[in-house]
Amino acid sequence: MFRIHRFALTKTRHLRFFSHSATAALVEEPAIEAAPLTYLEGFPQPGSIETILAVPRSTSGKNIAAKERKAGRVPSIVFEQEDGQHGGNKRLISVQSNHVRNLVEKLGRSFFLSRLFNLEVRPEFGSDEIIEKVRVLPRVLHLHSISDTPINVTFIRAPSTALLKVNVPLVFIGEDVSPGLRKGSYLNIIKRTVKFLCPPDIIPPYIEVDLSELDVGQKLVTGDLKVHPALKLFQRKDQAVVKIMGARVSDQKKSK
Repeated sequence: MFRIHRFALTKTRHLRFFSHSATAALVEEPAIEAAPLTYLEGFPQPGSIETILAVPRSTSGKNIAAKERKAGRVPSIVFEQEDGQHGGNKRLISVQSNHVRNLVEKLGRSFFLSRLFNLEVRPEFGSDEIIEKVRVLPRVLHLHSISDTPINVTFIRAPSTALLKVNVPLVFIGEDVSPGLRKGSYLNIIKRTVKFLCPPDIIPPYIEVDLSELDVGQKLVTGDLKVHPALKLFQRKDQAVVKIMGARVSDQKKSK
């Protein structure tokens, strides 16, 4: 069962780059400002950006990571990149385990990995001093196989000028009126996320997949998904997303 999250749109802005080299490059070659992209009416929109607190971490390794987890912190990395495709200038940080776990439980894992956050780096948790603040997208999340406790998180910087590869979650609607489903067929969900190349300012929180007109044997493919025109599909357009299948053999036997 999918939970549909609907939010009100809130503007976001990238406040600061991590590295001096990235800043210097922008000073030497100033970018031409373009009109900001905005969400279109009728498409799902995210809510306000939540903040994840972090503290710097000077070293890495198995022993250091184990100590961090024992102290209730998740060893994490922030990659800095310009085009949304390549990592670089990694920054070691730690985030609070309980906070990340609560976010994942509230949003769902795939929704967490397609959502922007403000990352505030402070000298220590509880400090009012903000060393740096940057908008990020969670790129990789590893959870403990039994307890679902976060083991590590990788973030990637998400300035407005970037293009980010995002596995956007799918939410299925119209099941109650689908002609095929009303005839007793069943829904075969083939994909639950689809990868798009997204400008950060218009990353959709999810994509609605409308089943209301699907009959038995019909399917929807990735190219059928309705998204903002600035999003670019990062896989083949003919890949099946969902199909209305005939009644199961077991169901047919029961009906006789």
